[in-house]
Amino acid sequence: MLTTTNVRKDPATGHCGKSIAFVLATIASALAVAPVGAADAGATPSVKALKSMSLEELMDIEVTSVSKRPEKLAEAAAAIQVITQDDIRHAGAASLPEALRLAGNLDVAQKNPHDWGISARGFNTALANKLLVMIDGRSVYTPLFSGVFWDAQDYLLEDIDRIEVISGPGGTLWGANAVNGVINVITKSARDTQGVYSEAGVGTELRDFAAVRYGMALAPAVHLRVYGKMSDMGKGSFANDTAAPDAWTSRRAGFRLDADLPGDATGTVQGDIYHSAEYVVTGGIQRIGGGNLLGRWTRELSSGSSMSLQLYFDRTHLVDPITNRFGASQNLTDDLDTYDVDFQHRFPLGARQSLLWGSGYRLTHDVVHNAPNTAFLPARADHQLFSVFVQDEVTLNARLLLTLGTKVEHNDYTGMEGEPSARLRWSLAPDQTLWTAVSRAVRMPARYDRDIFQPNPPPVVAHGDKEFRSETVVAYEAGYRAQLSPKVSGTVSVFYNDYDHLRSFGPTAGAPGQAGFGNNLAGETRGLEFTVQHQVSDGWRLRGSYDLLREHLHVKPGQVDLFGGRNEASDPRQQAALGSSWDLSSQLDLDANLRWVDTRPTTSGVVPSYGELDVRLAWRPNNQLEFSVVGQNLLHAHHPEFGIAVPRREEIQRNIYGKVTCRF
Repeated sequence: MLTTTNVRKDPATGHCGKSIAFVLATIASALAVAPVGAADAGATPSVKALKSMSLEELMDIEVTSVSKRPEKLAEAAAAIQVITQDDIRHAGAASLPEALRLAGNLDVAQKNPHDWGISARGFNTALANKLLVMIDGRSVYTPLFSGVFWDAQDYLLEDIDRIEVISGPGGTLWGANAVNGVINVITKSARDTQGVYSEAGVGTELRDFAAVRYGMALAPAVHLRVYGKMSDMGKGSFANDTAAPDAWTSRRAGFRLDADLPGDATGTVQGDIYHSAEYVVTGGIQRIGGGNLLGRWTRELSSGSSMSLQLYFDRTHLVDPITNRFGASQNLTDDLDTYDVDFQHRFPLGARQSLLWGSGYRLTHDVVHNAPNTAFLPARADHQLFSVFVQDEVTLNARLLLTLGTKVEHNDYTGMEGEPSARLRWSLAPDQTLWTAVSRAVRMPARYDRDIFQPNPPPVVAHGDKEFRSETVVAYEAGYRAQLSPKVSGTVSVFYNDYDHLRSFGPTAGAPGQAGFGNNLAGETRGLEFTVQHQVSDGWRLRGSYDLLREHLHVKPGQVDLFGGRNEASDPRQQAALGSSWDLSSQLDLDANLRWVDTRPTTSGVVPSYGELDVRLAWRPNNQLEFSVVGQNLLHAHHPEFGIAVPRREEIQRNIYGKVTCRF
């Protein structure tokens, strides 16, 4: 049942408060029907602008994540999928992880109301660490465990221009941790978000949410936007229908300033602050918050060359109530400061070559306030990362493009690491591309691999390995992308990955009763990724995807791993999805997304296979106002998506919410 008010205790404060969603929704509705001045009218998108692009237009979308330059999606020599703003809106996604479900080359599993497991081409574990995630060029992985705190990564989804998702190594351009894929979230310029946008809603599990954004022109060539967003999630569920005490509140705000500068240059300054508080089922409240500030300068030169300089600062504050067999729930606090600078320069080298090079520096300052049952030693760690890369694009003839490159990084754990790659693109026809690639990538050690000790103080039972080395992969890929007809497009890619020095966990030699991490695993993965889109009519599009994955991890001869490699991979062999976006009229949309996920093995039991359905119905009485109802996970009252088979494994519940948006 949908409600307009919801009185409860905020886990962050313990105080009761009335939901603001209904208040904001009422304000939004009133503003939407108010007269719009001539200046504002120009910034209001028409119903036509909100329609889906044609398949030809989608194939012409420019992407930048494959080669760090704009190129058409149809010509990109990588297994890349693009989630557009229109895709996000039609899906009814309420968070960034929900939007990523639209990428057929990702494995997205929800663990509970606030935690997710997301990976590409395998290795989706509790601490998944082989996927690089960026928001406007700012890396959001944590050196604590080389993964992503997904409960801290969000944005006003309306202001996202597109999400580029690459499955396969990207280390040559993006560096360590781009082992199995890259997610690049690219937000809109402030110039394209002028005026007022607001949204609000209430639901069964997504209890209430609201957001407001305001964009303005400070000068003819200077534009600014500011936004704020909040959401409250209800409790989760166990398999026996009892409630899991893990409600979640999230608050965030930010800004972006874009300016045209003299000398064919542009500048961007943007930043965000956020805070979330979530109950955990083992007891206590986990809090994560922080902020970031980023500046970017780019310049296009008359010679056809370009250069850019980017700097950012990121701060994360984490309070984690840790409960394990070494003791009751006790808070571990982590404060991480990241300073990053990156420069790149592209220029033509004769008539047939284009050279891109760049360098970067990153400093991380990490301070852990240890809990008695878990410690990172030393508690304070300062690490530097130096990098330089070069990539040469060579036009062999009118149809063949060869790309060679490498990135060299120096980190404080393992020293120098090299990540070379070679890619060949063959344009079979203006609307058909065949590509192949071989790449090497590394996953640098994290503090979790080297510095963790349980319990603290000794006697230690489990610990990291001070000699832990980088995990490596050599990947072989091939793919085909085509506009098969004006109404049908598709992509298919195949891959074989050879891994070495994978993380293991086993007995410590010469120390009875102790176990620690090592690099005793190796393995191979192979698979296939397939997507297709069919424009049934001007207002109706179908899209489908299918993924096949085979993993074989094994313990190296003479070595030991207590889990036999099962602790590093928890992935379904098959996934499939079918989506439909149907504009019933100029005012009415009906969207549906059906997904099926195969059995997911774990270290203890399996997560059963499941199918789920999400549906959205939206009505626009005018160009400024939209009402929608979204149903998520409609086929089951609740179902598990992740985690070992224990009675307290959480399950994801059916969620129905209503939403109103307005813009002027």
